[in-house]
Amino acid sequence: MASSSTRRMSWRALAPIVAIAAVGLTACSNNEEPSTVPGTTPPVWTGSPAPASEAHGDDHSTEGETESTTGGAAGGAAGGAAASAPALTAELRTVDGNSAGTVSFAENDGEVEVTIEVEGLEPGYHGVHVHEFGRCEAQSSAPAGGEPGAFLAAGAHLQAGGNTSVPESGDLASLVVHEDGSATATVTTSQFTLDDLQGEDGTSVIVHQDNLGERLACGVIE
Repeated sequence: MASSSTRRMSWRALAPIVAIAAVGLTACSNNEEPSTVPGTTPPVWTGSPAPASEAHGDDHSTEGETESTTGGAAGGAAGGAAASAPALTAELRTVDGNSAGTVSFAENDGEVEVTIEVEGLEPGYHGVHVHEFGRCEAQSSAPAGGEPGAFLAAGAHLQAGGNTSVPESGDLASLVVHEDGSATATVTTSQFTLDDLQGEDGTSVIVHQDNLGERLACGVIE
């Protein structure tokens, strides 16, 4: 029979082994998988997919962001963020009666988006403005009278809402017409509304030589 001192020595020798085994069981408890990297916390496996993480751009998070972005874009278009179909249009014609393009007006998120498309004009810079009267007689006098001239009955530039400053409300853009006589531009303005273009006397669009020179083409806004 082993002495008590011998038994105490045996337990002392086995104690570290038992402690290591206990640590091992604890480390692998709670469904943890052993880690082979020192100092790394073992992962926990629960049998369920890992939750999506927006910070790391997981698949579930990415899908959600895509749907949200798509929905937002569609909602914005439906809500008026994108320009609607043209509400008003002016058919431009030269003094000789030739077609010179179109200018269209549409609401765009509380402003007016103006699309200008011209053709058959002299190359160079041309100013485009909204004028205060819807008249495009090729040879006519200004509202205040005087000698007749090209589209003078259209009056001065539109001034909406009591504006008296320069640039005037109707000033839109300076086009660079190419050698083939064409040019296209899109302008968004808050200086007038669609209602301002449909007053009792109407309004018109005129394309000028240079910026404020001779009136080359005119169209009544309808």
